[in-house]
Amino acid sequence: MGEQDLTYVDLFAGAGGLSVGLERAGFDLIHAVEVDEDARETFAENREGWVPEDITGDIREADKAEVTDIVGRDSVDLIAGGPPCQGFSEVVSPDGSDDRNHLFVNFINWVDKLEPKAALFENVRGMQNTADGKFLSAVEESFEQMGYEVTPRVVRASDFGVPQHRRRLLVLATKKSDTEHPFDGFELDPVETPGVMDGIGDLPEVDPGEEKTRYDVDAKTVLQKDLRGDNQELTLHQAANHSDDMVEMISHIPDGGDRTAIPDELQPSSGYHNSYSRLDSQEPAVAITSNMSKPSSARCIHPFQHRGLTPREGARLQTFPDSYRFEGGLVSVRQQIGNAVPPYLGEAVGYYLKQSVYQQELSDRERHRIYKLRCGTMTPEEFEEKRSELGGHAQQVTLDFAD
Repeated sequence: MGEQDLTYVDLFAGAGGLSVGLERAGFDLIHAVEVDEDARETFAENREGWVPEDITGDIREADKAEVTDIVGRDSVDLIAGGPPCQGFSEVVSPDGSDDRNHLFVNFINWVDKLEPKAALFENVRGMQNTADGKFLSAVEESFEQMGYEVTPRVVRASDFGVPQHRRRLLVLATKKSDTEHPFDGFELDPVETPGVMDGIGDLPEVDPGEEKTRYDVDAKTVLQKDLRGDNQELTLHQAANHSDDMVEMISHIPDGGDRTAIPDELQPSSGYHNSYSRLDSQEPAVAITSNMSKPSSARCIHPFQHRGLTPREGARLQTFPDSYRFEGGLVSVRQQIGNAVPPYLGEAVGYYLKQSVYQQELSDRERHRIYKLRCGTMTPEEFEEKRSELGGHAQQVTLDFAD
């Protein structure tokens, strides 16, 4: 098989983070489904030859009998994606009553009609516990009834070269065969876990309310250089316009510190327990959310600058390339970024699937690419000097049991 012979459909595609990764890993996108209008615009804008009308909107309105006509073929190699995660939050819906919890039935219907060799189901790890685990059990049982073996894993994005401690539940379903538990023993093995500044340290400083559209220093790490690529115009590097009181308040918080560093007379009267906290410059970020620019709602204050993250910094910490264009207003853009699967995570899993499920040998280009994912914290010069010492990537990834 050639590098582009593996076809897939992306369900609940969002802005396209998972697809960025799978495409880089050599999968050929056949169709996508996404209900949000701005996210459809973003998805299409970043793919040559695509327009929003090519993307199916509300999956609930697509009759199961029409799936093959919608996709334009009877089968694909992979179906990937995950329904909106908010319904699986133990805070929002501990009893499973949120209607969004039932969208996985639509995912199952598409798998049943297209009969891929594998399906990758992605969601928040809270899905394991919602309604005492009945939704995860339903997913597993549904796949098994269609002849698939199911392996759930909780993954940590930082184990895949992403400068973010984002934990997600992946459910891999594969056609029953002699291979058992295909997720067992796959580790990307980063040379060093990337921290926040490894991802965003080359972006220009911006004050609250300010926007900059040009780089002013060279990329300092392999990660920064990779995400910058050949991009020339910096987009969405725009800071929220915080009040003077907010700036004064957060100016007292040190790198990696929290609201306890704020003087008593300036202490905020409200906010979540993790709000008004700075990211640690040397550690991966906490999970990036749509509140990335609001210090009062999340741990999202820049390690050194007195403001929340810009959308571009959020996209960087998710490992979207700087060339990726997000459509819609700033509120929508932040939501698209916060809801996305980190592209590096999708890419690493894509390489794993190619080898372990589809029995394909990785090309030299793909192996070189994996070296980059492992070495994001290095300077570009160190990477070129030491690449030959790193050896091939292990066919193992830190995929913890769902706990």
